[in-house]
Amino acid sequence: MLAAVLEQIAMPRPGGGRPRTRPDHLVADKGYSSRAIRAYLRRRGIGATIPECADQAAGRTRRGSRGGRPPAFDPEIYKRRNVVERCFNHLKHWRGIATRYDKTAQSYHTAVTLTALLMWL
Repeated sequence: MLAAVLEQIAMPRPGGGRPRTRPDHLVADKGYSSRAIRAYLRRRGIGATIPECADQAAGRTRRGSRGGRPPAFDPEIYKRRNVVERCFNHLKHWRGIATRYDKTAQSYHTAVTLTALLMWL
């Protein structure tokens, strides 16, 4: 689903023009540490800060020199992911969003937008 989400990105430019469709960098947790996801991000030219799973690291070391180098990981960039996680935590304090009572995607999107606006205010 990561590719589907990244395909929907459209960030408007401040001075006008075509919207940006590719982020500069992606910070994700170990669930996104697969070889296919890393290859997809490399093909699109998106930098990634994703910690490596223990089983992947063990498999790489077991293969020895054929295992390749470990993927780049910057712990200082990864610390910034906490801001997004706290935002999700605040959103989940709203019962309607946490349990998803809304029937349609549009009404759920509206509820999340309204909640985000109230948090921002």
